[in-house]
Amino acid sequence: MSQPQPNSQQQHVHYMQVPNGQPLPSQHQQQQFIPLMGPPPPGVQLIPIQSPPNGLHQAVHFQPGTIPTFNPQQRPLPVQPYLAPHVPPQGNLGRPLSQVPNQWSDDASESSITMGVDPSNPNAPPLPFPKEPRQQTLPPQIAAPPPPVQDTISPSSPTSGGIISNLKRTLSRKNTQSSQKRANVPGRSYALDQPEDANGPLNKGNTHAIMALLADIWFINTILILGVVYLVTFIIPGNLTDAEIWNTGCYWKIGWLLPTPYTLICFAGLIMPFRTPRFIYHDGLKKRRCDNLYILTVTRGNNREAVYRSWNAHRHLERLHPSIRVHVLTDEPYFFENINCYTCPKAFSTARSKYKARALDWYRQTMRYTEHDWVLHLDEESVIDDESVRRTLEFIWYETEFHMGQGPILYNQHQYWKNWFFTVADALRVGDDLSRFQLQLTYMHRPIWGCHGSFLLVNGLVENSVTWDLGSLTEDYEFAMAAWARGFKVGKVPGLIREQSPQGFLDFLKQRRRWFVGIFRLKHFLPKLWAFTWFIGSLCLYSTLISIPLDVIFGPATPRWFGLIKNLTMVTFVYLYVMGIFIQDVDKGKNPFLVLLHVPMTIVLQYFAVCMETISVMYACIFPPKDFDVIKK
Repeated sequence: MSQPQPNSQQQHVHYMQVPNGQPLPSQHQQQQFIPLMGPPPPGVQLIPIQSPPNGLHQAVHFQPGTIPTFNPQQRPLPVQPYLAPHVPPQGNLGRPLSQVPNQWSDDASESSITMGVDPSNPNAPPLPFPKEPRQQTLPPQIAAPPPPVQDTISPSSPTSGGIISNLKRTLSRKNTQSSQKRANVPGRSYALDQPEDANGPLNKGNTHAIMALLADIWFINTILILGVVYLVTFIIPGNLTDAEIWNTGCYWKIGWLLPTPYTLICFAGLIMPFRTPRFIYHDGLKKRRCDNLYILTVTRGNNREAVYRSWNAHRHLERLHPSIRVHVLTDEPYFFENINCYTCPKAFSTARSKYKARALDWYRQTMRYTEHDWVLHLDEESVIDDESVRRTLEFIWYETEFHMGQGPILYNQHQYWKNWFFTVADALRVGDDLSRFQLQLTYMHRPIWGCHGSFLLVNGLVENSVTWDLGSLTEDYEFAMAAWARGFKVGKVPGLIREQSPQGFLDFLKQRRRWFVGIFRLKHFLPKLWAFTWFIGSLCLYSTLISIPLDVIFGPATPRWFGLIKNLTMVTFVYLYVMGIFIQDVDKGKNPFLVLLHVPMTIVLQYFAVCMETISVMYACIFPPKDFDVIKK
């Protein structure tokens, strides 16, 4: 398919952001602006600017209080932002847009087009995935670079100006060449340079089977949880009584009920259907336009093994669809040759953000997102399989109500079951995704409990509206809350991401400490409430330890209603661990005998995992982090 050229005679409307109460920009100021699309932040009004073919910009009036919509037919087709290496980007600062040369080329990528759907037929089915790579055609800027620099000194040359001037000129050229070699943006895509692995893709998974299982497991969850609660409350003999509603023992057992708010939310998520696109998506649905899907692995860069493991697992994904771009984002000085590595320079800074958020904001500004671009954020150890990428594209095409998406994360990609304690401890996170997070993503469509920083799918409109200039230890949570405040909705992506658990106890504590303190420090009410719920839930362990000797000494029977709530809380909490391990074992293709054996092992090991979680909360309260902790995996 050849990419149609935009009509040079049609007008394109852009918008400037001007604080309320400020005068309209002058004609000169209107010529300097860079278009930024997205809903305006609080206290900012949108000023439409028309761009006629002659390059001049005229301010036009519009009704205040309205957010203008963008007609895709009135905008030029997007291009893949690979920067030609010999064109210095800093040379265009302060120049009118009409005089800025075209520095961006889609032809440098293996993908020949950027359209995810055919704009002439919005109801057409998705484009078929090509089996053979297309021929690569370099743009004129790259195909015909400027002649090489001659470094020889010629004092007799009439234009040399002497040996000293010639020496200065040579050193200047060498510095220019050296700076171009250290460019932060690759000049082309390296994704398909290497042949495919002989053993097949490295991102294998059983996503289709797991999604089919989750679609119907809600009924099994209901029967198992309520059945076990009924069994331990009314059938198995226990120290429960119907003669009293309250007694002395209830005072020291009240701690058993502290996790009840959390477990009730998880129970509601477990017994409600896990919505999948089965019987929902079909070829007759109108599709949303998708120009670029950036699969972005974010890493500091010091863990080279994890970076290359992720790159080798994902680089073939650009073959799946023309809109897919596989990129790696690092921090200077970490740069990786021969991969699509984007390195955030040390000189780049924002008002508040640091580390990962700072790099993400640099990448956002570098890529110049539009409302037709999407970014799939991954951590350095994250791996997504082909089936999940296909489901992500379907989410973009068909779930037109949402501008953000997220799906479950498994922790069985690398070193699974190498350390029993950490494997079981992270099984709670899987159960949390399949219960509490599936409740908010499937039914509420609001990030009430935040979002993960990995497997976070964000539209370019949201990225430009919220930005990553946040300044928080949990930038993903704050980003989700800011997007919610601007009216964006989030949905569930019916795919899977696979990661790995921490392999050191101190790293485990630091990870949980950063989450707890980062969530508590957010200015919003809901994050603080969730952090407080997390804190009081950890006190259940201390209450249990205290109640054991007191029951032995005094031994009052527990009222049955009290025991019913306690049993529902305990059974649901343990079930989250068991379900997390079971789903990960099935996805990993474990032997059925081992899958069954891991169930009683998880029930025993989860007590140690609870102790580790409680210690991490106390560690956060006593020694809060002063900065961002980067853990080893």
